Amino acid sequence: MKQFFQTLKRFVPPYKWYVIGNIFFNILSPLLNLLAFSLIIPILRVLFSIDTTVYTFIPWSEMTAQGVMDVVQNNFNYFITRLIESYGPSTTLIILGCYLVGITLIKVSVQYMALYCMIPVRTGIVRDIRNAINNKVLGLNLAFFSDERKGDIIARITGDVNEVENSIVSSLDLLIKNPLMIIISLVAMIIISPRLTLFVLILLPISGYIMGKVGKQLKRSSLEAQNQWGVLISMVEETLSGLRVVKAFRAEPTMTKRFEAHNDHFRDISRRISRRYELAHPMSELLGTATIAIVLWYGGTLILGHTESIDASAFIYYLVIFYSIINPAKELTRSAYTIQRGMASLERVDKILLAENRITDPADPHPLVFDEAITFDHVSFRYTDQWVLRDINLTIPKGKTVAIVGESGSGKSTLVDLIPRFYDIQKGRITIDGTDIRTVRKSDLRGLMGNVNQEAILFNDTVRQNIAFGNPDAPFEEIIHAAKIANAHDFIMELPEGYDTNIGDRGGRLSGGQRQRLSIARAVLKDPEIFILDEATSALDTASEKLVQEALERLMKGRTTLIIAHRLSTIVGADTIVVLHQGQIVEMGTHQELLALGGRYARLIEMQSF
Repeated sequence: MKQFFQTLKRFVPPYKWYVIGNIFFNILSPLLNLLAFSLIIPILRVLFSIDTTVYTFIPWSEMTAQGVMDVVQNNFNYFITRLIESYGPSTTLIILGCYLVGITLIKVSVQYMALYCMIPVRTGIVRDIRNAINNKVLGLNLAFFSDERKGDIIARITGDVNEVENSIVSSLDLLIKNPLMIIISLVAMIIISPRLTLFVLILLPISGYIMGKVGKQLKRSSLEAQNQWGVLISMVEETLSGLRVVKAFRAEPTMTKRFEAHNDHFRDISRRISRRYELAHPMSELLGTATIAIVLWYGGTLILGHTESIDASAFIYYLVIFYSIINPAKELTRSAYTIQRGMASLERVDKILLAENRITDPADPHPLVFDEAITFDHVSFRYTDQWVLRDINLTIPKGKTVAIVGESGSGKSTLVDLIPRFYDIQKGRITIDGTDIRTVRKSDLRGLMGNVNQEAILFNDTVRQNIAFGNPDAPFEEIIHAAKIANAHDFIMELPEGYDTNIGDRGGRLSGGQRQRLSIARAVLKDPEIFILDEATSALDTASEKLVQEALERLMKGRTTLIIAHRLSTIVGADTIVVLHQGQIVEMGTHQELLALGGRYARLIEMQSF
C-alpha cells in the first residue's frame, strides 16, 4: 500500500479541498447512521414493554458532571415515555418512524454530497495522468522508444490508464468512507460494551490477514496480464501497419495463428485473475457471517451470565452497529483487491512517467547564433555497446550543401540526427559557431532546422493544417506560397475541398510524391536556416522525383543543407560529398574530386550506372 499512498501524494494535492469535503461528509454519514439505529432500543421497548423505569428530565447543563452519554440516553428515554403516556404506543411508533425517515433523508443527502465531492477528484486525476503521459511521450528522447514496442506504449496510455481509473481512483472514495464508518462504529461499540468490542477486535485482524494473502497474488497476476495485453496491442498495430505485406505474402493464416496463441494466453491469465478476484466477495461474506455468529454467541453468554451491563435491546443495537461495519469491511477488502490490480497497471504507466530524459536543457543556456559553420569535433556515438560513428571530424559551412553517402548501416541517418540532439554523443562535441549544442536550449537548436524524410510523416488532418504544422499561426497566403515552392499547389487545388481536404491517416489519400511535396511545403513554411533531407526522393517514381527534386532545389537556395542520398545522381552539385563506411569518414570532396580519386565513391557511382 506504500506505493498507493505515494501515488495519491503525486496526484491528489490539486484536489485537496474536494477530498476534505468528502472526509467531512463521510464523518457525518456514520454519525447519522448511529442516530438512526439508536431508535431500535426505544422501538423494541415500546413494542415489548420491556422498560418500566420512570425517567426524570436531567438539565443539559449537568451533562459534564453526570456524563454526556448518560444524560443524552436518560433524556431521550424520558421523551419517549412522555410520548407513550400522552399519545399511546401506536402513535409513538408512528412518530419514531417519521423521525427515522427524516434522519435517513439527511443521511442519504450527506452520502450523496460525499460522492459529489469525489467526482472532480476521480475525473481530474485520470485527466492529469493522461496529460502527464502525453507530455512525457513528447518530451522523451528517441532512444527510449527504440527499446519499446509502439503498441505496448499505446496499451499503457489506454488500457493501463483505464485500469488505474477503474481501480485505484474509483476506490479512493471507499478508502475514505469505509475506514471512517468502521472507526466511528467501533467507538460506539466500545461505549456500549468494551468487553465485547475487545473480543471483536481480536477476530477482525484474522479475517483481514486471510484476505490480504490473496490480494498479493492478484497484483502479480495482474502485472503479467497487462504486459500480455501490451503484446496484443503491439501485434494489432504491426498488423495494421503491414497489412499490405501480409496480404501480398498470403500470411493471413500465420498472423491469425500468432494472434490467437497470444490471445489464448491472455485469456488464461485473465481467467485466473477473475477467479481470484471474484473469490473476495464470498470469502469476505463467509468470514463476516462467521464473525457475527461468534459475536452473537459471546454476547449472549455475557447477557445470560450477567457479566456485562448490557440488556437484550442494547445488545441488538450493538449487533446492528456491528453488522453495519460488515459491508464497509467487505468493500474495504474488495477495494484492496482492486487497488492491487490497479497498482500493476500503475507500474507500467510509471515506466513512462518516471522514465529519465537524458537529453535536457542546460540550467544556464547559451545564446545560439549561426553565422559560420556546424562542426563535428572528434564525434563518436553508439546506441548500445557497438560504436555506430567513430571519430567524425566534419565542418559544414553556412550556406553550403553537404551530401552524405554510403552503404546501408554506415551511420548516415545517425550522423544528421545528432545535430538536432535527437540523441546525445558519447565522445567529442558538435558546435555551431563554436557553441556546443548541449549548452543551448533544444527548442532554439531545433528551431534552426527543417526536416524532409524518406517517409513523408503527415497527420490525419487537412492539407492546410499539415503544411502549417510547425507554424500554426501562419497566414493562408504564406501557406499557399510554400505549397507553390514545393510544387504542391496545383494538385492541392484539384482535391475535393482544396486546402481544407482531409488527407487521411498518414496522408493515405495521397500518392507518395504528393505526400513528399506536402512535407517539403511544411519545411518551406517553417523557413529554417538548416535543411536536413534524409533520402527525400528515394521512394518516388521518376515523374514524382522530378517534381520533388525541383521543389528541393528551390528550397535549398541560400540555405545550409545536409542531404542523405542513395541515388547519387541527385547530389552531383553538392559543395561537399562525405563518404561514410562503417561509421567513419573515408572520403570527402566534390563529385569530380571523388571520381578522380577512384575510391569508394567512384565504385558506388559505377554500381548505379547502367
